[in-house]
Amino acid sequence: MHKPLLKYCGIRSEADLEIVAESAADFIGFIFANSKRRVEPGKVREWLKIVDASSKKLVAVFVNPSQAELHDVLSVLPIDVIQFHGNERIEDIMRVKEKFSGTIWKALHHHPETIDEMNDYKDVVDGYVIDSRMKNQWGGTGISFDWNAVPNYLEIATTYEKVCFIAGGVNEQNIDRLLTLKPHGIDLSSGIEMNDKKSKKKIKLIEERMLQHVNLS
Repeated sequence: MHKPLLKYCGIRSEADLEIVAESAADFIGFIFANSKRRVEPGKVREWLKIVDASSKKLVAVFVNPSQAELHDVLSVLPIDVIQFHGNERIEDIMRVKEKFSGTIWKALHHHPETIDEMNDYKDVVDGYVIDSRMKNQWGGTGISFDWNAVPNYLEIATTYEKVCFIAGGVNEQNIDRLLTLKPHGIDLSSGIEMNDKKSKKKIKLIEERMLQHVNLS
């Protein structure tokens, strides 16, 4: 199998960024929404002056953002991807697309209507992030959903020529199972953390397991 795209999300310090910048990640995610991992764009700008993350693409994660919130981030950071993680309307995303030339992903929670939602957003996004559904939380739960649904999500995304990331509770213990399903991309946050900090050790384990699958296929 080809190596899935890797997104390491929830960077919240210069030390986190330094660890992830040295990893095999393709994307680095920063959260600009209500979360324990929320960061300020000015802080991220300072970190990027110190840490060379130029080999990675930068993802800005928002939950139902206002135009002002989007502007505050996009005006100071070289964002490659906007990830909408709330219940943004199609017209909201269309409005952003008119001004933003980068890539747009829509995070969707795993539930019986997820495929219908993928269909609804297919004309306004470039990819999907399928995450666990937890009451009162948009993401970052550390809980995985029923991965038996993953092949269906990947099939729909492929039909629409979109990338599909799998998120929610992925870690070094279960990534082997997920890799057998051949996801387009994997999104990790809590699964690469120890004591609320990004862990070089956990990242190494994740990437070693991924390379085993890539080499054996």
